[in-house]
Amino acid sequence: MSAPFSAQTPHSLAGERLDRVIAMLCELSRHDAATLIEAGEVRVDGTVQPRRSFRLDEGQVVELDLPAAGPDAEVVADATVDVAVVHDDDEVIVVDKPAGLVVHPGAGHPTGTLVHGLLARFPELAVVGDPDRPGIVHRLDRDTSGLLVVARTPEAHATLISALQRRAVTRGYHTLVWGHLDQQHGLVDAPIARSPREPTKMAVVRGGREARTEYDVRTRHDRPVPVTELTCRLETGRTHQIRVHLQAIGHPVVGDPRYGGARASLPAPRQFLHAEHLAFVHPGTGATLAFDSPLPADLADVLRRLD
Repeated sequence: MSAPFSAQTPHSLAGERLDRVIAMLCELSRHDAATLIEAGEVRVDGTVQPRRSFRLDEGQVVELDLPAAGPDAEVVADATVDVAVVHDDDEVIVVDKPAGLVVHPGAGHPTGTLVHGLLARFPELAVVGDPDRPGIVHRLDRDTSGLLVVARTPEAHATLISALQRRAVTRGYHTLVWGHLDQQHGLVDAPIARSPREPTKMAVVRGGREARTEYDVRTRHDRPVPVTELTCRLETGRTHQIRVHLQAIGHPVVGDPRYGGARASLPAPRQFLHAEHLAFVHPGTGATLAFDSPLPADLADVLRRLD
C-alpha cells in the first residue's frame, strides 16, 4: 500500500539535495529517501529524478508514493481533547498547551494527546510530517505548559523544522529555580544525552548532543526559601534541556521531581516551567509572528507565596 505525496520545494530548502528535502518533507531517514530516489519512485516537476544529489530550486514540485502507515500506527481524531488555539491560518497553528497534556502518542500514551485533539479540528494534519505525530514541529514535556507551533502543510513543516535547526525560532520560558544565581545573565553550554546511570533520564554527558540554554534573572526571592525566577531561551531543543541544564549548574527547577527540584520547603503542583513566548517567521508570508502566554494559575499561586 502507498499514499501519494506532492509538495513544492519551500524557500528554506532551495539548493538542498533531493534526498535531504524528501527526508525533511516526509519525515524519512536519508537512507530511506535515497532508496526511493534510486528506485525511480521520485519525480521532480513530473520527471523521474534518480540522483539523490540533485539540487532543488524553490518552487520545484516533488512527487512520490509513500508507504502507507499500517492500521496500528493510525492516530485517530478525538474531539474530547480540548485544544487552546491562539492562532491559525492556512499554514500554521499556534496552541497554548496546558500542563498534564502529552503532545503526541508514545509509550504509555497511545490516546488522549494534543495531536488527537488537533486532528479533530484540523483533519488535514494527518498527512503532514510523521504519521505518529502529524504536524508537530517541536514539543513540550507533559507537565510543561505554554506555546508551541504546529505545521498545517508539508511545506510549512519543512520550513519550520529548518528554522529550528538554524536557531531562527525564539522560545522563551518562565521558570523558578532553587537558590540564587550569582550572574544576572548566563549561558549553559553542555551536551545532553541519556543518563548512563538512569536511562529514563537525560543528563549532561560528554559526547552527547550539543545543547545551549541562555538565561536571565527576573526576580530573586528570599522567603520562605531562596529561589529565583528566570527567563530561559533555547538555542537547541533537546529532551528535558532546561531542566537538565539548570540541575547541572546547581539550580534545579522548583517542583521537578525527576531532576531534584521537588522539595517540601516550597511545594509546587508541578515543575515550574512555562513556555511564555514564541516567535518565528511565517513560512508562507515571511512576516514575523510573536505570541505570549500568561503564567497559568497553578504557577502564579506559587509566586504569590514568595517575598
